[in-house]
Amino acid sequence: MLFGRSSDYDSSIDGIVRTQASRLRQRLDLYFSGEGANEPIRIILPRGTYVPLFEPQSPAQAAFDPLTAPDPARIPVANPSLSSSESPRSVQTKSSTRLAWALVALLSIVVLALIFRLRSPLSREASLPVPEHPLWNILFRPDQRTMIVPGDSGLVMWQGLTNKTQNLSVADYLSGNYRVETPDKQTPAQKSVIDLANRRYTSIVDLDIVTAFSHIAEARRSTFELRYARDVRPNDMKAGNVVLIGAPVANPWVELFEPNMNFVFSTPLIRRYTVVNRQPVGSEPAEWDSNYDDVQHRVYGVVAFLPNLGGKGNALILEGTSMAGTECAWDFVADDSSLLPFLRRIKRADGSIPHFQLVLGSNNMNGSSGKSSILAWRVTD
Repeated sequence: MLFGRSSDYDSSIDGIVRTQASRLRQRLDLYFSGEGANEPIRIILPRGTYVPLFEPQSPAQAAFDPLTAPDPARIPVANPSLSSSESPRSVQTKSSTRLAWALVALLSIVVLALIFRLRSPLSREASLPVPEHPLWNILFRPDQRTMIVPGDSGLVMWQGLTNKTQNLSVADYLSGNYRVETPDKQTPAQKSVIDLANRRYTSIVDLDIVTAFSHIAEARRSTFELRYARDVRPNDMKAGNVVLIGAPVANPWVELFEPNMNFVFSTPLIRRYTVVNRQPVGSEPAEWDSNYDDVQHRVYGVVAFLPNLGGKGNALILEGTSMAGTECAWDFVADDSSLLPFLRRIKRADGSIPHFQLVLGSNNMNGSSGKSSILAWRVTD
């Protein structure tokens, strides 16, 4: 396939066509503003579409550039042997016309290749609505902002180095006191820890998730806002939609939603992290332990789709007992073959999707999660 994409390529997730079209648009503008300023025909690729336009262009349209302007002393004198219809200017115009039409033919071939290879008419892609999706249509709407908040990996490392036995509360996180020590109490080691806590780190898994969400938001013309966890304020959770990535140890803002959650994370212990089942149903266990010394390398992820703090938007929370656990939670919501059957199972009689929570189990395969399975779930309204 073109660009190395498979036959089931989804342009709403992978924006390579838009990227290549943008590059082509820039190169065309650069060419016709410089070397091709005197071309009789200008090729334009309007924004928002992949269909080229061909417009007549006069030399006066190009801005005068003294560096590229011809030297009057070198302008050729007309050859008397040429007829008026075959003047040098006429010959030059014919040559330029042939070049312009050659560019037209080349661009047309590229456009046709994209149309047939991607099996989707590009002229329709910009005008047709994005395919319906029961979850993304709620979280990413043109009339509502969606804020994405990745985890604070600096906070995780700070808690590990200081052997904290409790997760940092939202209030302490907002105050920033944990990142400040009086100079007379600082040892060189403490200075290094405080410096680490002040740095803005996040994980590669969180960045991959943010990138994917940005494509989903762009395809649905939704207002997408990326915010570092340290820059968020409580009121931000009351307006619009929000996506929180990471457990409370990395993203303290999850704490604000835990009163309405059945599956929550306990305080992490050395080499062990636990998902607590507050109200087990049937044969469900009361907790799921992820032990770093476990030979099976079991990891767990939690997906929670809840109302935001203001009740007029929604929140999607993706947590994990490790980076592989967070990836497990993301893989589930990103894979329609897993997500859509679950959403069909819990949908209301009118077809709408209720708020829900679920626990996923997977294996840590060299830092990444394997195939996940649903261990328990709840519908919350």
